[in-house]
Amino acid sequence: MDLPKHLSQHDRAAQLPLVTEGARVTLVEPMDRNRNNEVLSAVREQIAPVGERSWLAAARSGSTIQWPALLDRLRDAGASKRRLARIETLAERFDRPYPSLLRLRVKPDVDLDFAPGQYVTLRLRNTPRAYSLANSPSEDELEFCIRLVPGGKLTSGLFERVRVGEEVVVRGPNGDMVLDPPSSRDMVFLATGTGVAPFKSMIDYTFEQGRDVVDGKPRDIWLFLGCGWEDDLPHREHFRRLDAQYNHFHFVPTLTREPLLTDWDGATDYVQSVFVNHVKRDALESADLPERFESVRSQRPQSGVDARIDPSNVELYACGISAMVSTLVRAARSVGIPESEMQYEGFG
Repeated sequence: MDLPKHLSQHDRAAQLPLVTEGARVTLVEPMDRNRNNEVLSAVREQIAPVGERSWLAAARSGSTIQWPALLDRLRDAGASKRRLARIETLAERFDRPYPSLLRLRVKPDVDLDFAPGQYVTLRLRNTPRAYSLANSPSEDELEFCIRLVPGGKLTSGLFERVRVGEEVVVRGPNGDMVLDPPSSRDMVFLATGTGVAPFKSMIDYTFEQGRDVVDGKPRDIWLFLGCGWEDDLPHREHFRRLDAQYNHFHFVPTLTREPLLTDWDGATDYVQSVFVNHVKRDALESADLPERFESVRSQRPQSGVDARIDPSNVELYACGISAMVSTLVRAARSVGIPESEMQYEGFG
């Protein structure tokens, strides 16, 4: 399924000028953690029922581990395919570069006016790449949430060499996925990974400008964010603070791999399924859901949130991996959200 640009033009976005301005890096901060000790502990627990924990030490050579040799030994010992798959997933996490998720802030030479949800092109040492802005337009700095792409032309340089004080070039803003005018509709944001960046800008601006309350009535604002590991959630503490501060803001993270490391008791399914799981029951009962969502009808949400989504009274924004966004849009249509109330962008 192709992901078209949102067809409606928002006047504010259309009126903003395109500019090229110098900027200076003010913050470079990892958002993930080095969890290798946790990973090794989890691997030992996986090995214990079928073999010797000492096998892990035997497979270690300095800071590296010969994972294929360890897995071969476990296969010979009769480890199940499921257990082997868990260890392979943990091995991928152990070998992942650290950091792999950066918070980057830059201060332009002049104020850059943009609409929440837009993106700019960031150029470092003659290498450009487009990134969504993660901050409210009222701030005098620009914030980015950047995932390491191994071998990527710009991200490799950003993670290895960028320092506070370095000069970069910002070009923009661009993009049509911006906030609709305030209305009585609730707001639903769905993202995977760094796809949450434009939604942080939108959500911060919504609360800052009082757009979360219309005609004296608070709007339910939902953020569904899917990742593998807990420390892959960009701006997680920021969203948790908002969730604690506002009864009508619901932060629903879903983590597919975190239970391998911790006793995570939140949602673990894909973000599109978790979204459907929070739709009002009567809407689900009458919906013509794709087959993959049928099992969701009778499940109780793991999030602990009591509120539910009325698909006839929401505006929906989705951003992330294209395959997820495509599936999500189909699910949103099937539960009754009109196309006119959806905006979405996919990448990857």
